[in-house]
Amino acid sequence: MSSSLTRSQIGPGVHLNALRDPKFKHNRLSVNFVLPLERDKASDNAAVPFILRKGFRECPDFTSLNTRLAELYGAVLDADVTKYGGYQVLELSIKGLDNRFALENEDITGRCASLLASVALDPKLGAGGLFDERDVALERQYVIDSIDAEINEKRVYAMARCIQHMCAGEPVAVRRYGERETAEAITAASATEAYRRMAAQAQVEIMFVGSGDAGSAAEVFTKRFGELARSPLSCPPVKLRGAAASVREKTEHMDLSQSKLVMGMRTGQIESLRDTAARRVMSALYGGTPFSKLFLNVREKLSLCYYCAARFDVSTGLLMVDSGVEARNKQLAQEEILRQLQSLQNGEFDESDLVNTKLLMKNSVTTTKDSLTGLEGWYMSQILRGRSMSPEEDTALIDSVTAQEVVAAAKAVSLDTIYFLTGNETGGDAQ
Repeated sequence: MSSSLTRSQIGPGVHLNALRDPKFKHNRLSVNFVLPLERDKASDNAAVPFILRKGFRECPDFTSLNTRLAELYGAVLDADVTKYGGYQVLELSIKGLDNRFALENEDITGRCASLLASVALDPKLGAGGLFDERDVALERQYVIDSIDAEINEKRVYAMARCIQHMCAGEPVAVRRYGERETAEAITAASATEAYRRMAAQAQVEIMFVGSGDAGSAAEVFTKRFGELARSPLSCPPVKLRGAAASVREKTEHMDLSQSKLVMGMRTGQIESLRDTAARRVMSALYGGTPFSKLFLNVREKLSLCYYCAARFDVSTGLLMVDSGVEARNKQLAQEEILRQLQSLQNGEFDESDLVNTKLLMKNSVTTTKDSLTGLEGWYMSQILRGRSMSPEEDTALIDSVTAQEVVAAAKAVSLDTIYFLTGNETGGDAQ
């Protein structure tokens, strides 16, 4: 990895990644279990970190757990589930004060690491060695509610549905919480099985970001993971087809007041960091800024949609254009979105457009260094891509992208899937 991040293997499929930045007063530790996304397992997996967060064998309830956290100067324990390409990342984290601010020279970092290791690896289990039924019921409902929330947010739902059609049968098509029917089927037995599978088979990325020394945390996790019998799965970067074989269209109907048009595109074979950078700049010029082609033309000038944006996913190489439209404007918006892509392919942009786009992108990258979670997220994504680039190196690469590279990146784009979520059966908007 980069010189600012130290990375070491501390067990089979277990790596400790440490980044020290003296401007922070806290340290953030996270244990990230990385597993391939599978439709029948995603919901059970998603419930696991939230069940684990409720307590461990020595602190089996919120009262005892919160007492322990209070003793650590109000340390904060959290859990999350994210999706990166074709992988599901199950995260447990703790944020605690750095040792230099402790009143009596306590090793807060080591104690936070010990507590987090216990949460992750020493869960409270009840009869039959299973998770507590009440905890499972609560977190099953949380997963269901999270799935429903994504469905209720129609813009998010439309994007997910387009990817599902575009990448049908591939891990990329699986949603991070799974589907509602699989979430409803979560039981104490299935969640416990998912936990054991996670502990034994996941690739584990332990992240330490903050102003302190990761030495005591490394000792804790080396010991604790050394006590496990593990056969970790390999997690190579997911590779998708670079070009569309044909254009597919899918229309679905819901009771909604604003139709959603999503156009999924493939961006060619990506062989290098420069290829990725060129596609990121191209995507931003196309529809990623308030002065992009899609915003200025499709939305502002022609008023064909309520919003229109392009997003390039570095983990998959997919370019997604999503817009909120009135049903009667669907065809016109679709044609204009493709016309603006053609404009990019023809090199119809000024040097000032390129300069301003790069400035906005570089500022976005630079702000990742302003918070512990921002820095951790940056380096976690780098690790999952098998890359070694710091934010500073990335901004330099963005700055070096030429207009010719942007045009070449645009020419590599091919339309794969058109997904339209609209109101009633006649194709009009619901009132």
